[in-house]
Amino acid sequence: MNMGQKRLMFFLAIFAVLLSFSSGRGVLKLKSDDGRHVYNHTLTLTLVEYASAVYVSDLTELFNWTCERCNGLTKGFEVIEIIFDVEHCLQAYVGVAKDLNAIIIAFRGTQEHSIQNWVSDLFWKQLDLNYPDMPDAMVHHGFYSAYHNTTLRPAVLGAVERAKKSYGPNINIIVTGHSMGGAMAAFCGLDLVVNEGEENVQVMTFGQPRVRNAAFASYYSLLVPNTFRITHEHDMVPHLPPFYNIFPQKTYHHFPTEVWVRDLGYSNLVLASVEKVCDNTGEDPTCSRSVVGNSISDHLKYFGIDLRCVTWRQCTIVMSPEMDRYSRKDSKGNLVVSRTLPSTNVNETKTLLENGTV
Repeated sequence: MNMGQKRLMFFLAIFAVLLSFSSGRGVLKLKSDDGRHVYNHTLTLTLVEYASAVYVSDLTELFNWTCERCNGLTKGFEVIEIIFDVEHCLQAYVGVAKDLNAIIIAFRGTQEHSIQNWVSDLFWKQLDLNYPDMPDAMVHHGFYSAYHNTTLRPAVLGAVERAKKSYGPNINIIVTGHSMGGAMAAFCGLDLVVNEGEENVQVMTFGQPRVRNAAFASYYSLLVPNTFRITHEHDMVPHLPPFYNIFPQKTYHHFPTEVWVRDLGYSNLVLASVEKVCDNTGEDPTCSRSVVGNSISDHLKYFGIDLRCVTWRQCTIVMSPEMDRYSRKDSKGNLVVSRTLPSTNVNETKTLLENGTV
């Protein structure tokens, strides 16, 4: 068989795999026999764009949803609130995706200029904080505090409350984030369920590190079962902090459900990605744990979408003067940019959503 025939056979094999993994309009929907939530490929492609957009530092473009990353599957999104915590270099936004009938909450990950140091630090993070009201559940205080003890939590919860008043109490909530932003997204999703009494909460993270022990993972999977952790090829961050088989209850432990993405292509050309929905342990040895986590480049791009800042700035933002009327700062310089929403009764909101007029 010559080189041309080998390439043809390779491409035919890829096509056959794609057919076996796809259904309908390219939507991959898999459900296990134990009744776990369905994984939706198209929703994942949408949410990775939301997770990418939160890295935009031009808050005028982000607020008006006119940034280069604010297109594609997220077109028409309405931002309600942007939160920039300058003290801890954190950023998040809350908005409404009318096509999904959902509030979207997105958290930014670590800026790429410090990713090398941050990854190195992950090796040594200890489980040093008992999670409130969950016996034996432990987390690292840094992961916990990034969401719970900063400007992010009160601003996010306030924006969710305002969105529900405007769009109705039954609107869904989807929380997403990449890297450290994925860790914050998980804490936010749990917070919404446990402390805010929300029921329709879904969490999807990309390249998220381990942030808690096995006891916490068990609680989490019961309370926020509609959760998917997307991992990519040899992305090193989901492998950290390390998991040790000999101390399963004393070590960091992922919660389910992992979806491991592998690229299909030839040389440096990626033709398609195939997702494997992993088991319900959170630490499926046949998924990302089956390979060495040694790639930062796999961490910074999922499904061909960049998950990092376009340009490096020393934890600063860009904002036009016209945004002053939407923004407020606290004494520490932390910034919240808010949009005023109309108050609408539940029945009217339902009608408007069905008609696609809001």
